[in-house]
Parts: sequence; structure tokens; C-alpha cells
Amino acid sequence: MFLLICKQVKWPEKELKAASRLYFSSIKISEQDNHILYALFQLIYFRSKIYFISAAKHIFTLFKKDLLLEARQQYSFFGILLYIGSTIFVLYMAINQPETKVWNGLFWVLQLFICINAVAKSFLQESKGRMLYFYSVASPVNFVLAKLIFNSLLMLLMSLLSLLIFSALLGNVIPKLLPFIGITLLGSLSLSLVFTFLAAIAAKAQQSPVIMAILGFPVIIVQLMLLMRLSNTAFAPLLTIPISTVLLLAAMDLLVVLLAIILFPFLWKD
Repeated sequence: MFLLICKQVKWPEKELKAASRLYFSSIKISEQDNHILYALFQLIYFRSKIYFISAAKHIFTLFKKDLLLEARQQYSFFGILLYIGSTIFVLYMAINQPETKVWNGLFWVLQLFICINAVAKSFLQESKGRMLYFYSVASPVNFVLAKLIFNSLLMLLMSLLSLLIFSALLGNVIPKLLPFIGITLLGSLSLSLVFTFLAAIAAKAQQSPVIMAILGFPVIIVQLMLLMRLSNTAFAPLLTIPISTVLLLAAMDLLVVLLAIILFPFLWKD
């Protein structure tokens, strides 16, 4: 049991020796067995350390692959920028300077469609031959984590650009600008994680748009309700941002990441 616990803990060298001596001295074993168990204990520690370093390198390599593909296929990136600019310009021509509630609602609707266009196609664009190649050279956990990180960073960039253009054309009506920027980053992160996970499931189904709509609707509605509640506080100078709602969104993000780590290896085998 002690060794199983130590697999999950990243011990420094001094604490490693002290903990092993304390444990071995408490169970009354011989000096020779003490040395053997300590060697095993140290071997497990270094093997786990090497594993995490290797996993981080693989995740970075896969992330770099997605970044290079996005840099080469620039029509995808600039297509999203064109969508953001044209949509906000149409809103500006139609309603010019909206009131705060309309401004807030339109902004989050725009974020939702930006995420669908930018993130949801991440797995759908991978061909079967390429996925078979990744299956032979990469771990499913590393692969899905690299996708989650890349799509999250891409969505964060798109959200900041859309907020800048939105404020420039439709007016900056936000009394608490810095809290609203933080809410925007948290919301874009939440949306990107959910749609990346749904895209991984939908890529293995024949009716992928239908699967994404059915699975994503309950989760997205809850997230948008929480984000609207948070962002409303940024438009009211006397209201404070509820920390419980922020923690709830963060917990949902963590849950999505854990579900992706647990479930994606089963999808990967198919």
C-alpha cells in the first residue's frame, strides 16, 4: 500500500530517504530487506519521474504539430477572423450602440459560434490514415491533452480579438473591464474544452453533427447560463462577482478534462 501511494507522489530526494527509513523502521524488517525495499522504492520514484517527463515531451510535440498545421493552413485561421469581423460589423450596422443586456447576450452568442467554427472541427479534420499513424506512435492521453491545450489557447486568442473588435465597434459599455476580461477567458476555456471533448466523440460516429448537438446541448446551456450570470455582475458596479459560480465553472472544466482522459482511450481503440 505504501508503494502504491508513493507512485502518485513526486518526492524530493531527501524526503524520499527520510520517509522510506521511517516506514521501514516501523515494520521491523532486516537490514538487507531494508536496502532491497529502498532500492525498489527509489526505482519507482525515478520511473514515475521519467514517465511524466516523457509524457510532457510527447504532449509538446503533438501541440507543435497542431500549431504547424494551423500555420500552414492559414485559410482556416483567417476564415475565423473574417467571420468575427464580418459578424460584428453586421451587428454594428444593424443596432449600432446596443444596451448592456443586448451587448452581453450578443457577445456570448458570438463566442459560442466562434468556438464551433474554431474548435469543434479539430478531430473531424483528421483523416483515418493520419489517426492510424498517431495510434501507432502516440498515447491516447497525450494526444487528447495536446488537442485540449491547443484548442484552449486558440479559443483564448479568438475571444480576446472578438472582445477588442466588439468594444471598438459596438462601444465599451463595461464598467468593470478587467473582471469581464477574466470572465471572457474563463468562458472561452470552458467552451473550448467541452467542444473539443465532444468533437473527439463525434469523430468516431457516422452522424457527427447530430451527436455533437445532442451531447453538447445540456452542457453548453448550463455553461452559458453561468457565464451570463457572471458577466452581468461586470455590468453592475454595485454587484460583486460570485466566487462560487467561478469555482463551479472551474470544477466543470476539470471534470471535462478528466472525462476526456478516461474515455478517449476507449474511443482511440476503435
